[in-house]
Amino acid sequence: MPSDLTSSSIDRQNVLNNRYALEKIEEHLALGGLEFEGDRLFTKQQLTELFDVSDSTIEKYLSTHGDELKANGYQLLKGKKLRDFKGLSYGPVTDYGTKTSVLGVFNFRAVLNIAMILTESERAKAVRSRILDIVIDVVAERAGGHTKFINQRDADYLPSAYREYSYRKVFTDALDQYLDMGKFKYGIYTNKVYQLVFKENAKEYKQILKLAKGDNVRDTFYSEVLKAIASIENGLSQDMATKAGELGRKLSPSELDALLEGLEENPYLKPVIDDARTKMASRDMSFRDALHIKLESYLQTVPEGDVDKFLGDASRSLEEQLSDPETLEVFKRLKDR
Repeated sequence: MPSDLTSSSIDRQNVLNNRYALEKIEEHLALGGLEFEGDRLFTKQQLTELFDVSDSTIEKYLSTHGDELKANGYQLLKGKKLRDFKGLSYGPVTDYGTKTSVLGVFNFRAVLNIAMILTESERAKAVRSRILDIVIDVVAERAGGHTKFINQRDADYLPSAYREYSYRKVFTDALDQYLDMGKFKYGIYTNKVYQLVFKENAKEYKQILKLAKGDNVRDTFYSEVLKAIASIENGLSQDMATKAGELGRKLSPSELDALLEGLEENPYLKPVIDDARTKMASRDMSFRDALHIKLESYLQTVPEGDVDKFLGDASRSLEEQLSDPETLEVFKRLKDR
């Protein structure tokens, strides 16, 4: 998690898309608000008191971050809704008077959004710090105590890992049969495939994720990354066989490098590679607090569906999945193909 939420809309939205963290934040912060139609709403006056800022300061952020705040729960009450809201007999609602025809209100999510962008308030700064602490704790707790292998909680991980393992065998066999090079070729060309997919070699990747010496890099890959690697390994294996057949001999390293060139822009592979880069960059920033600098341009907000996929009640550890008869049946079908 970043240490300064004020500077990145992606980082803010990653927090606000994590409903598990929001539940804990609401419980721990107890900011107040008014219960209305199943939601907890705050008026602008309540926000000025909560964060010790002026009315004009809140208005400034509504002007500069209006779309973001609306997307996260800021709304204008009119007509019957406003009359019902005014009918609450307590708090600052009545302070707006009976002639008010439109009233802007913030739900809890929008209040957190304001707290994450409000630089003039020490109280907002304290809320941001607490938000970060709670998000980190919730992600770690729901991931089983650590996030190193959070990728394995995805129901698609095991089938993807099994398929990639199969294509990996095809690739290493092709290197053995069609590349004229010593045994170190396997490590060298594995790194070249990694660099093609996510622009880092294994050593760089391990440093960014702070993996231990004995950790297997591929065990930490998301299913989309495994799919991209498998696609390249399988396609490159076929290209090697074809080229070696044309030449009537094994390929030299420079000839294999020539086959690798241009694959990044291959129209069949580009969508798969772009998806893998986006998923790796965005999820690792959100879930693992890891920034892939070479993939920074691919950073996006992690959608709520991804939060559920890795942290939700349906997500399960690798051990739990392997003990599931349905999962084992999937492996049996893959094996029988």
